[in-house]
Amino acid sequence: MWAPMVMTQRIAVLGATGSIGDSTLAILAAQPLNYQVYALSGYYRLDKLFALCQQFLPKRVSVPTAAVDDFAERLSAAGLDIDVVGGAAGLVDIATDSQTDTVVAAIVGAAGLPSTLAAARAGKRILLANKEALVMAGQVMINAVKKNNATLLPLDSEHNAIFQCLPLAIQRDNTQIHQPNHGVRKLWLTASGGPFLQQSFAQMQQASVAEAVKHPNWSMGQKISVDSATMMNKGLELIEACHLFDLPEDKINVIIHPQSIIHSMVEYSDGSFLAQLGSPDMKTPIAHALSYPDRIESGSQPLDLFALSALEFIQPDLQKFACLRLARQAMQAGTQATIVLNAANEIAVAAFLNGQIRLTDIADINEQALNDIQVPPLNDTADIEDILTIDKIARHLTDKLVAKLA
Repeated sequence: MWAPMVMTQRIAVLGATGSIGDSTLAILAAQPLNYQVYALSGYYRLDKLFALCQQFLPKRVSVPTAAVDDFAERLSAAGLDIDVVGGAAGLVDIATDSQTDTVVAAIVGAAGLPSTLAAARAGKRILLANKEALVMAGQVMINAVKKNNATLLPLDSEHNAIFQCLPLAIQRDNTQIHQPNHGVRKLWLTASGGPFLQQSFAQMQQASVAEAVKHPNWSMGQKISVDSATMMNKGLELIEACHLFDLPEDKINVIIHPQSIIHSMVEYSDGSFLAQLGSPDMKTPIAHALSYPDRIESGSQPLDLFALSALEFIQPDLQKFACLRLARQAMQAGTQATIVLNAANEIAVAAFLNGQIRLTDIADINEQALNDIQVPPLNDTADIEDILTIDKIARHLTDKLVAKLA
């Protein structure tokens, strides 16, 4: 799962107009000798994507299929010679392009899975922010990385923190985590607790969209902000960590740390805890992954240890934050369940953002989906088509659950 960094990496940023894209491109702009922005993709914010094309002059860009012709004409009128591709096929084409060295997988949701898996099969260096790729296709993804000598480096601050706190042997081969000489006892994922940590369940029931997306520490997109409010984001990260670090869910603890200074920890058999600390800024883990195994300037604000008044740690309330409990339940049940949970959650979050349901209804819909939705079985030879079939069935049936509730 590891390979040394090549010089002057040609980077494809998939999901360039989101918050991860913003942070990644800020670092790349400051490191023009080490990195070339080779390709970009965007979906909703095409005006922003056009501006990024003007700034970074990529060779290729991917947009929705229906927008290909208009976007190509717009680029041409501006004197920009950029190859425009469209849809899921376009994303896969860029991810597997022989000129692409590194793929920043930052597309939100299940839409990011095909291109991320394609990058793994093409032996690329993958900087993974799309947690759904592992939630939906964990073992398929990890197998593809290993079989094709790809490199998989986590961008989520929590997984990146754990990665940094593990021995080099485990960074290079996650199965080494089971060797007793490394002494890894448990992993600890920290969570901010989101905007409703100090509020009651009754207050959460009345939460508006504006309140739910107002994260106390991090600047993120709407979907991930809602997931943070319900703690589903941490549940998905738990599932992701199981695959990234080859551990069962009972070896991974979740602890609320409201200050978001300690990003995660590794507990060792001798009683040591190794933690990675830093300001709550995604540029830090992105810079680490871009330059690994070296280090570069990230542009993030250095952590002021003298300004820290206290670091708190709180056990999650699994009744209030039921989505975290459901994620453990799904991981125990296997990949079929994690696919269903992810699909149901995406549908439920969209319904909340559209004003159809309450914030607290998300967990109810997710639980009903896990308990009631029947999907085809997955076997050891399952591939992306099988996974996407289950995802489609789960979305269709969850739409019906939302309709009943709305």
